[in-house]
Amino acid sequence: METIQFIHSGWAYIVLLVLIIATINALIKFFGNKEYGALDFRLALFSLITMHIQLLIGIILFFTKGYFDEMSVGEVMKNDSIRKLAVEHPTLMIIAVALVTIGYSKHKKKLVSKPKFKLLSIFYSIALVAVLYMIPWNQWLS
Repeated sequence: METIQFIHSGWAYIVLLVLIIATINALIKFFGNKEYGALDFRLALFSLITMHIQLLIGIILFFTKGYFDEMSVGEVMKNDSIRKLAVEHPTLMIIAVALVTIGYSKHKKKLVSKPKFKLLSIFYSIALVAVLYMIPWNQWLS
C-alpha cells in the first residue's frame, strides 16, 4: 500500500505540471487568437491521459486504504482530516477528471481554433482550481 501511495503522490507532480501547462497554453492562445496546432492537441491529450492514470491509481489506493473498514461513515465524517482524504479529495478529483474529459471531448468537435481554445480554457481552468484546492498540501510537501 505504501508503494501505491508513493506512486500516487509522485505521479501527482506530473499531472499538476501537465495540467498547468495545458491550461496556460489554452488561455494564452485563446486570448492571443492563435491557431490550434498539433502541439496544442498533444498537450490537451497528455493532460487527459495523465489525469486518467492518476484517477486509476487513486481508485486503487482508495480501496486498499480501508478508511471505512475500521471506522463507520459517521466517524469518518466527524474527523476533518480523514473526511478530507476519504471523501472530499476523491470526490473533487473525480469531478476534476470529468471536467478535463468533457473539455477535451467538446473541443474536438469544434472546427475553428478560437472555440477549441475557449472550451479547453474553461474546463481545464476549473479542473486546475479543483486540483489545487484538493491537494493535501500538508502531506504533499512534508
